[in-house]
Amino acid sequence: MRLEDSNLLAAITALGVEREPGISLSEYTSLGIGGTTDLLLIRKHESIPGLLQLLDDSRIPHKFLGGGSNLLVGDGELSWIVIQLARPEPDLVIEGNFARVDAAADLGRTVTYCAKHDLGGMEGLIGVPGTVGGALRMNAGAYGMQIGSYVREVKLYRAATRSIEILRGDQISFEYRHTSFAPDDMMLAVTLELPSKSYREIIQGIRICNEKRRASQPLGQKSAGCIFKNPPGASAGRMIDELGLKGLSVGDARISDRHANFFVNAGKASAKDMLTLIADVRGRVEKTYGVKLENEVVVWHA
Repeated sequence: MRLEDSNLLAAITALGVEREPGISLSEYTSLGIGGTTDLLLIRKHESIPGLLQLLDDSRIPHKFLGGGSNLLVGDGELSWIVIQLARPEPDLVIEGNFARVDAAADLGRTVTYCAKHDLGGMEGLIGVPGTVGGALRMNAGAYGMQIGSYVREVKLYRAATRSIEILRGDQISFEYRHTSFAPDDMMLAVTLELPSKSYREIIQGIRICNEKRRASQPLGQKSAGCIFKNPPGASAGRMIDELGLKGLSVGDARISDRHANFFVNAGKASAKDMLTLIADVRGRVEKTYGVKLENEVVVWHA
């Protein structure tokens, strides 16, 4: 979608919001897949309610884009625009055992910055790409931990009330790769309470997690992480592997030879290729195991 109304564009600019016209979301996602649309870049949280009011009044559909690391975007000219937070400086402040982090902050950098201040607990997230906001929305986790365990406060824009609100951690439900945030809520910042650990101990934990990832995941290839959630008491990757599906492809969309729950863009895969592959695998698993796999990757249709 292209924003072309001059009065609307002037009003958006007056809010201090920057427009980047005709961007390809294939350049903003870790899968390297996605059609074209306009992007609005927000530098001040206070401008969000006014901006979204303008878009709603003009009936402009929109989506909130984080780091694009757990996302499969449709092909072609998209029927909506995207809104993204600019990363401020500083994007992380340490006060005792509390880390106050902007949602646009890089997740890996956040883990290492906290480590340098002897705050641990999040070692398992060091290799997870994307932003802190995206990790919050999906309750990202790995190797027995999840970010929701450390959340004490979240600042967010709530579409239901058209306002910026602050929620305590105990007001939010954090489950396996799921939270109680509404789909159109926009994460703005989070306060984490992290346990004290020595830098040496944290770095050792990070080293172990990195070694596990290098041994089991297709690092260096375009992927969105795990495609499917693990069913209760089972492993999606193991079932796909047992069916002998590693290497199965549709166009340039391919199941990784290293990890069966990672689907990679081996060249110029389209969203149609990837969705066809996902549907094929889901059908085969359901037929063999009686289990209907649920997407972990978020799909934005064109």
